[in-house]
Amino acid sequence: MSARGDILERVRRGVGRDDFAGRRAAAIAALGSAGRGPQPVIGADLVGRFRAKAEYLSSTVVAVATQAEAPAAVAAYLLANGLAGEAVATADVAGLDWAASRLSVAVRPAVDADKTGISGCFCAIAETGTLMLLSGPETPATVSLLPETHIALVDVSRIVATMEDAFALLRAERGSLPRAVNFISGPSRTGDIEQTIVLGAHGPCRVHLILIGAA
Repeated sequence: MSARGDILERVRRGVGRDDFAGRRAAAIAALGSAGRGPQPVIGADLVGRFRAKAEYLSSTVVAVATQAEAPAAVAAYLLANGLAGEAVATADVAGLDWAASRLSVAVRPAVDADKTGISGCFCAIAETGTLMLLSGPETPATVSLLPETHIALVDVSRIVATMEDAFALLRAERGSLPRAVNFISGPSRTGDIEQTIVLGAHGPCRVHLILIGAA
């Protein structure tokens, strides 16, 4: 055996290359048993924490008691801000009675011309005031990314404490990641020009959250 072959053979033995199944099992076990890093103290009031953080990030927030009240809350927000009563929406909120609130809501992916997008969310994260949205045929990401105004319906029972809790919920309920996971923390913004924050630079300039079950 050449010197090169001898060295490579010793490397193979050292890393256990010949025991692929054993190394794979060990890696899976390590991932499954990995402990969490330091966690912030969130407290019991996840709704209050989420709302405070979301408002700090320039989202606006209102609360309603039931999902059936959401269309009226959306209509009130659009009227108060001088916005048209037209929107695109994801399929997970399509069953609400939008017409009763004099809203024209189309269930489809958004295009450049759409001004308002309405979506649900997979869950919300109290630690940072962040929405977790999963892409899919029923929940196209364009609805929350393209329009100038994004309105999200947030069931307070889906507010978790931390990012780690959000991923744990995703693994428990879905098993695997979708094509894309989008985290939304208030309106899009940039500070590239003279360190002055400008909202709406790369996406919606307004994010309005309707907390369902908090009123």
